[in-house]
Amino acid sequence: MTNAPEGFTYRVRKNGDIEMSHHGRPAGVLRGPAAARFLAEVEEGDPQELMARLTGNYRHGNERVARNHPRNRGH
Repeated sequence: MTNAPEGFTYRVRKNGDIEMSHHGRPAGVLRGPAAARFLAEVEEGDPQELMARLTGNYRHGNERVARNHPRNRGH
């Protein structure tokens, strides 16, 4: 069971930039071609998942597995 990202919002600025927020706090800005790509992808899929992926503000679900990896033992 995974937790779906939530709390993301975005707004389009007058100059075409995309301003993303997470629970009311700034999370990132997309400009130019990245902003246009974002708007196209928002229409196709889950905007919450997309914004979480773009901002890096989400859990991957593998934290416990990574902690037990031999490279990470002892940290």
